[in-house]
Amino acid sequence: MNKRDGFLGLELRHLAALEAVGRTRSFGKAARELGYTQSAVSQQIAQLERVVGQRLVDRPGGPRAVSLTEAGALLLRHADAIVAQLDAAEADMAALAAGAAGPLRVGILQSVGARILPALLRRFREDYPRVEVRVHEEADEAELLRRVERGELDLTFAELPLPEGPFASQDVLRDPYVLLVSAKSELAGRDRLPLRALEGLPLIGWRTTGEPDRILGGRVSNLNVVFRTDDNGTLMSLVAEGIGGAVVPLLVVNPRNPALAALPLEGRIPPRTLGIVWHRDRYRSAASHAFVELARELGEEYMTRQ
Repeated sequence: MNKRDGFLGLELRHLAALEAVGRTRSFGKAARELGYTQSAVSQQIAQLERVVGQRLVDRPGGPRAVSLTEAGALLLRHADAIVAQLDAAEADMAALAAGAAGPLRVGILQSVGARILPALLRRFREDYPRVEVRVHEEADEAELLRRVERGELDLTFAELPLPEGPFASQDVLRDPYVLLVSAKSELAGRDRLPLRALEGLPLIGWRTTGEPDRILGGRVSNLNVVFRTDDNGTLMSLVAEGIGGAVVPLLVVNPRNPALAALPLEGRIPPRTLGIVWHRDRYRSAASHAFVELARELGEEYMTRQ
């Protein structure tokens, strides 16, 4: 038996036992959580160590807590990816069984929900009336991508480029940044604003993404962020009351809100590229392909109107 054959003896219950022991730092607690006896968990870990050929758990004896070795922690990182892939496989089987009448699970950001999603859903339902689109909104883009990786979402909108992961994507639109101010602000009448005008200006920022620091860092000195939020409504209300301005993608701005003014910014601030993302190794239904294509078409229409 070669080394590769040896790893074929690895079983999911072995990885589950390793994860539980590493997290609880106790064979007894892991056994109670998994519904096994303590000796059964110990045997599973021992068998796993024989399969991989390395010691995975430090057993100090007595009342002292057990811990994973460096090899155990490394294997557990691979185990997390294996479990995520199995979750995705389960989702694929459900999608294939459901066919054209199954659900399509889509992750969105708040700005997409307000400006892109309504027209996208309306057009999609005209062609796929039996497909139920289930929308999941998050302020944290990283959580949306994790859900795609685990098979909990079929598609998600996200900012490009993407972090490392099993992802593929389609560009949807390029979204320029603007300064959002109260319509009563003395800046509201300006056609364009140089970046130096932002120095010391009170700003409302995003908590999760770290903007405006992320996009203005190195371009504007003396950034003065007075409040952070992940809620678009809160941000716009604060700006409308004159508490501060906000550097936001144009898609965030409601053009029909008379209490706000959006000012283009002079300077080399690259626009946000918004894309729609899927798991590159997963089965994709015809409905998923159609949804992506419709999102791309609507993105082009949006950019044409700007």
